[in-house]
Amino acid sequence: MTDLSSNKTFAVKVIPHSRVAKPHQREKIINEIELHRDLHHKHIVKFSHQFEDAENIYIFLEHCSRRSLAHIWKARHTLLEPEVRYYLKQIISGLKYLHLKGILHRDLKLGNFFINDNMDLKVGDFGLAARQEPTDQRKKTICGTPNYLAPEVLHRQGHGPESDVWSLGCVMYTLLCGNPPFETSDLKETYRCIKQVEYTLPAFLSTPAKQLIMGILKRVPQERLTLEEILDHEFFTKGYTPDKLPPSSCVMVPELIPPNPAKSLFVKVAKSLFGKKKPKIKKRPSEETDEISKLVSGLVKTSICRQMSYKMVEGSKATSVTCQSANSSPVETVADEGSPKSTSRSIRGTMASSCEVFDDCVTAAAVIESAVGLLTNCLSFMPPAERNPASLACHESLVWVSKWVDYSNKYGFGYQLSDHGIGVLFNDGTHMTLSANRKMVHYNLTNSKHFSFPATAIPKPLQGQMSVLRYFASYMEQHLMKGGDLPSIDEPGQPALLLLQWVKTDQALLMLFSNGTLQVNFYNDHTKVILSKPDLSCLLTYIGCDRSSYTYKLSTIAELGCSPELQHRLKYIFKLLKERADAS
Repeated sequence: MTDLSSNKTFAVKVIPHSRVAKPHQREKIINEIELHRDLHHKHIVKFSHQFEDAENIYIFLEHCSRRSLAHIWKARHTLLEPEVRYYLKQIISGLKYLHLKGILHRDLKLGNFFINDNMDLKVGDFGLAARQEPTDQRKKTICGTPNYLAPEVLHRQGHGPESDVWSLGCVMYTLLCGNPPFETSDLKETYRCIKQVEYTLPAFLSTPAKQLIMGILKRVPQERLTLEEILDHEFFTKGYTPDKLPPSSCVMVPELIPPNPAKSLFVKVAKSLFGKKKPKIKKRPSEETDEISKLVSGLVKTSICRQMSYKMVEGSKATSVTCQSANSSPVETVADEGSPKSTSRSIRGTMASSCEVFDDCVTAAAVIESAVGLLTNCLSFMPPAERNPASLACHESLVWVSKWVDYSNKYGFGYQLSDHGIGVLFNDGTHMTLSANRKMVHYNLTNSKHFSFPATAIPKPLQGQMSVLRYFASYMEQHLMKGGDLPSIDEPGQPALLLLQWVKTDQALLMLFSNGTLQVNFYNDHTKVILSKPDLSCLLTYIGCDRSSYTYKLSTIAELGCSPELQHRLKYIFKLLKERADAS
């Protein structure tokens, strides 16, 4: 709601009187108001005021415009460890304040951690909160959310501060692993697993993360780590925590740069391997691959495991997913030419095109900024028109996405280019491409760290991802048709084209590439708009619903105008890009 006198917005909790007709129901609401109104902390949702009329009770609260961690988790499924540290530190700060005031939250879960416009976390919803009582006087009521309940609560021993700590451990596990630790398809089985503390630690978790989760999820409350001990754990003290997260991290993997990245061990090792000085004795290809394999192994072990072996939930059924089992058809989970599922992914860092670390690299943000500028000029001066101008001859050097597969609920986003190259942007932000002649593999780890390998000599740490890439290639070849009539390109000398970022809205798929090309595929009619050569001679290629393609200079469209259908699409693309630019 908005206060018209001050233009200030509030989140308002509205409780109909019909829901608090009984004395104990009203007492519960009064308890929530009395507990919450006295809380004043930067990581607690601020209580403003309350009143009631003949129909409802209204509780006015701080408005958190970016909704909650539940919404972020739904869009992302898993978060990076630095992100988890960022959020957990704020939760613990708010929780320590509550416990010092003798208040137990009793319903800590993703949906009750709200995110404001500045990406600050606020603990909220005190509907189940209660004052801490001596052990022998604790209420034995089972309350809270099933997946986050502590064993002592299920055993009707009552809530204590340790029960909130248990829930915190479940939250940490969920954010890192993609599903709650004790979630099953049956509630009784979930309760049994909680009571027995029976859960699985995925292989991709770092050792400190595993140790911290095990230290929190202890059956005996007194054996659990305290909030102070959690903050003093190696997971926090030796791991990087960003000062602030970008708003774009609500829907996509953020580009997180630890302090002094240029001095990292990776750069030193990479320079020693790929420096300009040639070795006196030329190594055999197998020796070079073995040496690179050792380097890559230590860097990507965690991210590869994250993709190839973890527990996930499809609907309500938990299933184990491994690389070896990836030979079944992805028809039920793949989106080809048009799933409206809203999500996005990006490669962590910027792209390089050779085996060394570059200082100047193209980023998704740069592509967006360039496209916004070009479309701003075009749409601002474009006169009304009934039809498009005359099309140019086929733009034979244009490389575009002719097929794509969204399998991001397990692995990532795959695509086939018009030059027959295949690429996959994996869920962890790494990127792998297979050249058109199927002889070379290019692998981008993060922040411009790029390697090339013969397709016949893939380092062991990358063989799992290579299997997924080949799986995507086979699926697209067998099941998907080319998305337009543009000519295919067969130029072996072309540099590897990398997908920097993909974004799916309810209407379209946006793809941004390292050469500045931008492509938008619309679901409902399978039309496509491609902006290429992002300079003064920028070209716009439009593939209509009949799969016929037309190419124009963007400057010509600005001068002569275009058909209403193309103009409508350009305005949508401009709005989408502007939102992405503002969010970052």
